[in-house]
Amino acid sequence: MRTGKSDISGWLVRPAGRHPWAVLATVLAASAAHAARTTSDGGMDNAIVVRAARTWLAGGSPYDDPHFLYLPSAVLAAVPQALLPGAVLRVLVPCAVTVLLALAWACALRLHRVPLGSRLAVLGLTGLALGFAPFGHLVRLGNWTVTATVALPLALLLASRGRWTGAGVVIGAAVALKPLLAPVVLLFLFAGRWRALAAAVLVPALASAAAALAMPDPAGFFTRTLPFLLHGEDGFVRLYEASPAAVLPRLGVPPALAQGLAVAAASAGVLCAYRRWRRADPGPLRLAETGAGLMLSAFLVSRPSYDHYLLVALPLLLAGLPYAGSVARGAWFWIALVPQVPGLTWPWLEGERRRAFRDAFTLCVLAVTVARQARTGPAGADDRVPQGRSPEPERAPAAPF
Repeated sequence: MRTGKSDISGWLVRPAGRHPWAVLATVLAASAAHAARTTSDGGMDNAIVVRAARTWLAGGSPYDDPHFLYLPSAVLAAVPQALLPGAVLRVLVPCAVTVLLALAWACALRLHRVPLGSRLAVLGLTGLALGFAPFGHLVRLGNWTVTATVALPLALLLASRGRWTGAGVVIGAAVALKPLLAPVVLLFLFAGRWRALAAAVLVPALASAAAALAMPDPAGFFTRTLPFLLHGEDGFVRLYEASPAAVLPRLGVPPALAQGLAVAAASAGVLCAYRRWRRADPGPLRLAETGAGLMLSAFLVSRPSYDHYLLVALPLLLAGLPYAGSVARGAWFWIALVPQVPGLTWPWLEGERRRAFRDAFTLCVLAVTVARQARTGPAGADDRVPQGRSPEPERAPAAPF
């Protein structure tokens, strides 16, 4: 990490004063309070999972609702919420989502060895809450994407400290709640960490199998949910999807061609993520950029793919700002985020049903920006490492911290 006069890294990692923290606390409290005032059952998306759990408790199948897209293990995880009154969930869920988003940011900072009391810590989270629209969307919806938002930086933090099996357990637990982080198993494959890979696969498999035995429709996820996803869901949901496979047909591109282009882009992204991992330069950027690259590649082709999915990758990239050569030091990283600034008016894209075009721009530009990190490494970095080996990242210089 450079600390010269032209570099902002030293300023970013110095301790923040009390006033910025007071502003941050106010912003987060206001966001949660607004969500509690305008939603019920903790948000529209959380309500879907809670209804599924209540249906199961009443003896029905949670998969009777086609919008319940989770594994059977998520039903049991939602049971505690199903036992609470709606008035409690209305306040509890937005607060919990806000806390989990803050925890995700804290894990991303620690992965990059940035102190939690630093200026970047307070300004970064304030910027996400005020300047990144999907943050507020996720709080209002109560979507369980927040579990993946926490799990990915936490898993990478564990991996950076050599606790790869623990990282696999964290990813597996997140997949059991929502299968969003399934692409991260490729990281364990790249690193040759077979125990971590086994844990990431077995934890959700065993949890879902055990939960399915308690369901009246044990195979409902495969017989109902997967066909629903593979056929592009329904017309209403499709309007909010940000993947090229969903957006391009709205511009007149044949659906088959759009899907093919999305698959090709996602495959290229995975290849770039593999090359980024094989570059093997020291420091935390390797884990962060490989993990973010895999997830962004998956979002290019996955159905659904919503704006709040971006919060899975964005904290990892933003927390790397103090490091020279990081994604967040590039202009295109910030250009990609411009359509997500709340309050900006975009011609022909003002309506909620057209914001998917703005989300697709952000997703595609971020994916390309991260993929470009596979091309070159810092001076002196070793471009190749033996198969199955992954050197531990070096510690950042202690002076500016």
